Amino acid sequence: MKLIVRRNQLAENPEMWLRSAGYVMINDRLSGQLSYARRFSRDFYPRFHLYFTVEKDSKGQEFIIFNLHLDQKQPGYEGQNRHNAEYDGELVEAELKRLKTLVLPDFFN
Repeated sequence: MKLIVRRNQLAENPEMWLRSAGYVMINDRLSGQLSYARRFSRDFYPRFHLYFTVEKDSKGQEFIIFNLHLDQKQPGYEGQNRHNAEYDGELVEAELKRLKTLVLPDFFN
């Protein structure tokens, strides 16, 4: 599921905003891609997992697009990066709703 916000709706940069929301940065050793995760417990799985990108519209306004899913378990085999993930459902919707409460109102829209 996606959450799209204007940059001015975050009190700080996206990395720090995610950290204050309980997420930690993950650096994928194979791809070098950065992502963020929030665990349910001490175990690595299940966990919420998200990526974000920053894009500009035709007016130069910056938007941050957060792409959230739920990782149920790690990939089954070494070198395999497919895993059991849920991209919608009650838990993902509830987490997206929680994140929306941490976004500032958009007074300039």
